Amino acid sequence: MTAALAAAADWPMFRGVNGSGVADVATAPVEFGPTKSVVWKTTLPFGHSSPVITGDLIFLTGAEGGERVDAGYGGKVRDTGGKLFTLCLDRKSGKILWRREAPRPRIEHYQATNSPASPSAATDGKNVFVFFADYGILSYTKDGAERWRTPLGPFINVNGHGSSPIVAGDLIILVCDQDAGSFLVALDKNTGRERWRVDRPEVTRSYVTPAVFTPKNGRAELIVPGAYQVTSYDAATGEKLWWVRGFSWQPKSLPVIDGEMIYAHGWEGSGEAETPTETPAWVEALQLYDANKDGWIGEEEIDPKMRKTFYQLDLNRNGQLVEKEWEFYRAKRAARNTLVAIRHGGRGDVTGTAVAWRMQKFLPNVPSPLLYNGVMYLIKDGGILSSIDPKTGQILRQARLAGALDTYYSSPVAAAGHVYLFSQNGVATVVRAGGQWEPVATIDMEEPVFATPAFAGDRMYVRTRGALYCFAAAR
Repeated sequence: MTAALAAAADWPMFRGVNGSGVADVATAPVEFGPTKSVVWKTTLPFGHSSPVITGDLIFLTGAEGGERVDAGYGGKVRDTGGKLFTLCLDRKSGKILWRREAPRPRIEHYQATNSPASPSAATDGKNVFVFFADYGILSYTKDGAERWRTPLGPFINVNGHGSSPIVAGDLIILVCDQDAGSFLVALDKNTGRERWRVDRPEVTRSYVTPAVFTPKNGRAELIVPGAYQVTSYDAATGEKLWWVRGFSWQPKSLPVIDGEMIYAHGWEGSGEAETPTETPAWVEALQLYDANKDGWIGEEEIDPKMRKTFYQLDLNRNGQLVEKEWEFYRAKRAARNTLVAIRHGGRGDVTGTAVAWRMQKFLPNVPSPLLYNGVMYLIKDGGILSSIDPKTGQILRQARLAGALDTYYSSPVAAAGHVYLFSQNGVATVVRAGGQWEPVATIDMEEPVFATPAFAGDRMYVRTRGALYCFAAAR
């Protein structure tokens, strides 16, 4: 299945073929910048989706109009009703060939560092598929003709959605993890009709994009990290096959596949401590907080220190904190950050048999791990870059990237012997790949970068806050 995707498109989904982040190219730009090695620059509407490429076409999404306003809680924003677009650009010239507006029947809250156009598109080489949390999934031909539209949601996700769709055979797969009612859905890529849907009651919100694992003997599987566990599903039917427990809360990155090994990573600030936080059981919580003895806890009954974040405990937002929600709260406080290496094989709970190693320190928040030429790379906020032996989890080299001590949302990518890292403030660092990696260039893009770059031929495509750049390798 992965080989089919690679043949169909140059960079067919978020972070390329099967989300690997690796470009199979002989040359790639190393020295570049806003005024250097620029083939073209195209102004884009606001959005954090990453470029996706098939042939001579680039697909992106964006939002225009409206106003981003403070939603009044937890650093979240709400925009006032801008329009949502899918855009197609000519890869050679950067010209916008077409743009299509998506319906927007609702407006979700989202984190200030998120956007209403954060999920990246996916393509099968003939068509493009896009997801907007404020509507659902839409499909267009390469020429911009709408093929179908399938509403989904609304969703209960305090930070806004971030999961991107993928193409798996004749299906479009989307992870819809949220605070209540999480599910995984597969749509027929030709009609948009639902082929299967699997509830995920054991997990709460996440922002992950799945990857496809194809065993030597057997059917393709979907590898789906989620809050508290990593799960595999039969790609054709949605049957739950196996899972590994002991994962973090609120994961954001996609898994990496290498032969029979699967690497999944999750991080959240509350999981930094080595020892899980003790939280009272539900019976004790009722004794502590249920003043009127009605069997649930209201916002006015909870500890005053917890009232500002009551909305994060009350997962279905009905004002009543019940046992299931409290148990998720306990699970969240007990969850530890982790990068886990899983050896494929087995059914059911394989936590005790399939885990090759775990790593719990120096982990990224949002960026996915990168595995390139036998070395794994992790970029942690603060510009801490680690190279890892994927066989053992041993750190080979770790250092801060000079001039890029920043927050990172863009995931690392690799091409032509180099690894590329872009910070939120728009500082790009290019390092020579290897266990003992070495920086070779630092570039200021002069604009924030949240998207992950794409590669095709000898060119790199970088989306900043306001534009898409095409850079060419030196000849």
